[in-house]
Amino acid sequence: MSNLDVKPSATVCGGRQDVSAAPVRELLTARTVQLGESTQVRRLLPNLGRRMVGAWCFVDHYGPDDIADEPGMQVPPHPHTGLQTVSWLHEGEVLHRDSLGSKQTVRPRELGLMTSGRGISHSEESPRDHARYLHGAQLWVALPDTHRDVPPAFEHHAELPTVTGGGGLHARVIMGELDGAVSPGTAYTPIAGADLTLAEGTHARLPLQPDFEYAVLAMSGEAEADGVRLSPGSMLYLGCGRTELPLRADVDSSVMLLGGEPFAERIVMWWNFVARSGDEITRARTEWEAAADRFGEVHGYAGPRLSAPGLPPTPLKPRGRER
Repeated sequence: MSNLDVKPSATVCGGRQDVSAAPVRELLTARTVQLGESTQVRRLLPNLGRRMVGAWCFVDHYGPDDIADEPGMQVPPHPHTGLQTVSWLHEGEVLHRDSLGSKQTVRPRELGLMTSGRGISHSEESPRDHARYLHGAQLWVALPDTHRDVPPAFEHHAELPTVTGGGGLHARVIMGELDGAVSPGTAYTPIAGADLTLAEGTHARLPLQPDFEYAVLAMSGEAEADGVRLSPGSMLYLGCGRTELPLRADVDSSVMLLGGEPFAERIVMWWNFVARSGDEITRARTEWEAAADRFGEVHGYAGPRLSAPGLPPTPLKPRGRER
């Protein structure tokens, strides 16, 4: 999924100065962003008070939207560098096309994972004959410097490992590892991502790694994480230093757990690019506008590709500490 802001601001990310070494309860407020003609998303990362959680650098939550008489998601071909996109659905389906020639319909609880590496372009759209409701999350993972120029790739995993924690908790491991279960999705940093289903009456404790920072994204229902009640579309930052996470639900609910080792490298994120300097951003934008070979071409999408917005007048400079 693209960042479709027509005047995107540069976001400086990384470094450990903003990472809480101790457990916290920091509730993040989403910003509403229009995505195409008929889809609005709630943007939770980057946030005014929180830029990243581990290597997770971008989080959009959308739906549930009734798109029975609407085109649904329609995101034209656009470029990415230096990141991975993670597509996760609870309802509906999204057709992914990319410049590698991939064409894949992603359905609920299936992992669509695209690694941009040095450069890729893709589109996402609701199929012509689509389900009535669309509900999911789109997330980005920043690639570390050692792997940010890897060849682009796309993976689709319909089957994912599960964790049953007792007390009504059931988890699918999307990225990385959780309680001994490891996702088949390719990961380049120590990371965790899981979809947690909490049955009515759930009272459980989920094991965590104390050197990871974590956040919980509420998808549906009314769950409690560490005593904090979460409404759908909100996200609770938890900091580091936890060995377990108490979870409760009085009604059927679902949340996503996002975590990982704090990302210490300095990065700059603008539009759909993750880079290490303003010059890299400028070069990527120039090559996309010139239709250079770097990003390839997406075939089959019925419409023109996205044009890049104008660069901001101030220099794009990364901040934070390097490893």
